[in-house]
Amino acid sequence: MIKILFICHGNICRSTMAESVMTHLVKEAGLSDEFEIDSAATSREEIGNPPHYGTVAKLEEVGIPVVPHRSKQMTSADYDYFDYLIAMDENNLRNMKRFVGSDEEDKVSLLLEHAGRSGYIADPWYTGNFDVTYNDVMDGCKGLLAELQNIKQRNEGSRISEITQ
Repeated sequence: MIKILFICHGNICRSTMAESVMTHLVKEAGLSDEFEIDSAATSREEIGNPPHYGTVAKLEEVGIPVVPHRSKQMTSADYDYFDYLIAMDENNLRNMKRFVGSDEEDKVSLLLEHAGRSGYIADPWYTGNFDVTYNDVMDGCKGLLAELQNIKQRNEGSRISEITQ
């Protein structure tokens, strides 16, 4: 099982959007049984709150179900539990270091890196633009899923070649 944790500042806008988008993409690909997807915050500001109404409205507009979620703060145990910890921006990465220390297992990345782009997912809490955030989240999640499918195919190919030799 592949375990992914999406992380942003408050866990009500971007990371919850990414959690819902990735869950939707995985389900469409018929891979739901192979993934565990969650999201968390680096701050305590929104703990217990549901996804932001702007996130909910955007996902409803594009027909993606909103994963039931209440904001929670990440913990140091998340590094051991999850295979991938995916931040929305550099500030999230910096704040994550308080929880994970060093990234010796190379589990931490920025979401847009998986889309082959540099940069960060803009926070719609400040910009008010959930469309731009959604487009970037979708690009990053599609790129991440493609990467993970390629890794799986390579691993399965390795096992097949071992068996046939």
